[in-house]
Formats: sequence, C-alpha cells, structure tokens
Amino acid sequence: MSDVIHEPHLEPPADAVAFFGDSLRLLQESGVPFLLSGTYAVSAYTGITRPTKDLDVFCKPGDYPKILAWFQARDYRVEVEDERWIAKVWKDEKRFFDVIFAMSNGTISVSDDWFGGERIRVYGVEVEVTTPTALILSKVFIQDRYRYDGADVNHVILKQSDAIDWRALLAHMELYWEVLLAHLINFRFAYPTERERIPHWLMDELIGRLQAQVNLPPPRIRVCRGRLFSPRDYICDITEFGFSDVVGKGLEEAHDPVD
Repeated sequence: MSDVIHEPHLEPPADAVAFFGDSLRLLQESGVPFLLSGTYAVSAYTGITRPTKDLDVFCKPGDYPKILAWFQARDYRVEVEDERWIAKVWKDEKRFFDVIFAMSNGTISVSDDWFGGERIRVYGVEVEVTTPTALILSKVFIQDRYRYDGADVNHVILKQSDAIDWRALLAHMELYWEVLLAHLINFRFAYPTERERIPHWLMDELIGRLQAQVNLPPPRIRVCRGRLFSPRDYICDITEFGFSDVVGKGLEEAHDPVD
C-alpha cells in the first residue's frame, strides 16, 4: 500500500460535502472494513478528475449488514435495494450513499484482496480505495448503451500496470477470460506504443485459449451472456430471439422432461 495521500478535486454538490464527510467518519468509527471505489479510485490511480455526486462504499458481502445496522442505530434510514449486490444508507430524501458488495451482474464479489490500495483524503477524511486490480474488476462488465467503462480500464492499465496483480486478475476472470482479452486488445489498440504494459505471458495464455476454442463445436444450449453487460440491452435476445438467459434455460429447453 502506498503511503502517499491524494486529495482529488471531485466537485460534488455543495450540500453533499458535509454529508459525505460525516458518513465516512461514521464508517471509520464502525470498525467495519470498507473502501471507496469509482471516481475516487480512478482519480487516485490515474490523476483523472471529474465531477461526482456519488459516494460508492465497497465492503465484503458479510459486512454490509453490519454497516447498515451501524447507521440504522444512528437514525439513518437503510435500504437493501438488491441483496445480490447493493444497499443504501439515507440521511434524508435527497442524501444517501451506496453500499456495494458485489458487481450488479453477480459475477464477482468484493473480497479481502480488494483491500490494500492507495489511501486518499476526501471530505477531510483519510480513506482507502480499491486496489488497481479490483478497480478493473469493478468495471470490466459495465458495457451498455448508457455507460461504458472501457476508458477507465485502459487508463488504469496505462498508469498502474506495474501495480496490477495480473495473475489475480486472470483468476477472478477465469470464467470470463474472453471479456478480459477484449479489454486488453482494446488497450493495445488505444495505446500501440504501450503494449508492453500487458505481460507477454498473459496475452500468450489468452490467445492460446482463443486458438483452442476456434474449432470447437458450439455449446448445446443457445445462451446469450450479453445480459452480464447490460440486462436491458440484451433482454430482446431472451424474450424474442430464443436465447437462454445467463442463469437457467431458454424457452425451448425449459419444457424438457425431468429425469
């Protein structure tokens, strides 16, 4: 972990600054391990700053009930928006922060190895942000018509390639190695002079998998994994085009007799 403390200029709404600062201080008092991610981590690792109105607090799945209970006991309103990945802590009808413990598509959850990243000072409080590796993991599946985080992934690789745990990144993306390969190819295209920032062994491994896959027969179940990127953009594939969803079987297979 670096001992350098950055103080990014994120320009949140004026009425949110005090709330964010109070929330972070209360989080520290709780003793529950937590991280900041999103714009805060991008700023810490790349130097890119942009306005934000959000406070994304990350924690392990087993810790999010502790955070909610801590704030609830202090007269905050809490809400489990989706038990698969996100909850909220409300001060009033306008001010809240997210408590995120997994990715929205259910592929990856926050774990111990997300900790140990940079420490920054925001809203007068010193806090830890996700590691560069975890920051990439949090963004690789954000790909829909309204938001695509590929540029953030590229900038983290550009600025933090030596700090990325590439083997851990591959291990987390083992089932989704094609998604990782696609991001790495995008990086190589965006920065042709910086290709050496990606380890040769990793490109060799992923390209080897692709070459081995090319002449294999297609899967028996006609699945569309696009909903891991965007549930709304790929819903037509499930409801109209006859593809199986990410979880479960498609309409035709659903009627197969049970043995």
